[in-house]
Amino acid sequence: MIEQIAKAVNVLGDFCGKRDVESLTVHCLQNEYAIEQADVMVLFGGSILCGGDVMACAMKNKIAGKYIIAGGAGHTTDSLRQRVHQEYPDIVTDGLSEAEIFSRYLETVYGLKADYLETESTNCGNNITYLIDLIRQNGVAFENVILCQDATMQRRMDAGLRKYVPDGVTVINYAAYKAEVVVRDGQLAYSSDIHGMWDMDRYVSLLMGEIPRLADHADGYGPKGKDFIAHVDIPERVSAAFEELKKAYGGGIREANPLYASR
Repeated sequence: MIEQIAKAVNVLGDFCGKRDVESLTVHCLQNEYAIEQADVMVLFGGSILCGGDVMACAMKNKIAGKYIIAGGAGHTTDSLRQRVHQEYPDIVTDGLSEAEIFSRYLETVYGLKADYLETESTNCGNNITYLIDLIRQNGVAFENVILCQDATMQRRMDAGLRKYVPDGVTVINYAAYKAEVVVRDGQLAYSSDIHGMWDMDRYVSLLMGEIPRLADHADGYGPKGKDFIAHVDIPERVSAAFEELKKAYGGGIREANPLYASR
């Protein structure tokens, strides 16, 4: 039974944690998109801390022309504040937005600074709309953009941006991490360490919460429902894995928090 649960979690993790390139390198961008550098890279503050490490590596590799961190305060913010201050006591995170926290992390740990911060958004939907506003207000031209978000929310972030950008814009996804769940001593565990990773129950809850949101029907976020995102095809194997986890976790699906609804 627990082996089946681990397999189902990994199916959802692979689906939600979309990556369009194997790594953020010039070589991969050339092979996949015939470009040496993206116009813009965006890190979303809903990510765990390793998202900052991914951004730092990309900046050192000059993978984009402009770098943006987007995120105000939402359902993951308190976890990020606590984790960053715990690991780096010199970084005071009380009252800071996600973008400001990651900005201070990049400066403190790597000596790097993003070009722009978006600090007002509260959910994946206005992460995107406020990001687009910021790009337009600053006259940043882009034909392609790299998105880096927590792996649980990466596919939804992609669908959110695809709803608003012109068809000619290329969206390149690079989820902040790839987690493999295994069975160890009779319990679910991660096969390797990931910087700032969610505890297992939170990870599973976040993944399960994505599938109803990604659905394109009356209750989902797709065009036939709330119309927050572009259409997403959900493969049968993903739906089957979701149903498997529902049997095991019951009410473990993360509900939307009205405190962070768009205003």
